[in-house]
Amino acid sequence: MDESQKTPAAADATAGDQELRDIADVAAVEVITSSCVHLMSATAVKVGLADDEETGGYQDLDEARKLITALAGLVTAAAPEIGSVHARSLRDGLRSLQLAFAEALPFPDPPGQAPGEKWTGRVS
Repeated sequence: MDESQKTPAAADATAGDQELRDIADVAAVEVITSSCVHLMSATAVKVGLADDEETGGYQDLDEARKLITALAGLVTAAAPEIGSVHARSLRDGLRSLQLAFAEALPFPDPPGQAPGEKWTGRVS
């Protein structure tokens, strides 16, 4: 049976099998760092580092706080597993986002209460 004769269900199954094979070939460090990069990108937008042409920004500090906390937990937990080379750059990115968040706040969080500080310690 050639590709044109496959049913939609068979085509979906083949695509699903290909996706499973593809993800099986990806190293854990790549999945972890990719996830961190996605969290960092979303955080940067929510902190207000991206501009919206109409309103001037997409800032949502409540959402940014959640994303930073999740990122800090992932980076901290994964660091021993992914090695210092990868962990260092992720920690640097996390720290930059934590500082940008602190700068965007109208009033500072109490020491140790800023997002992610439960895992990273005080960021200043």
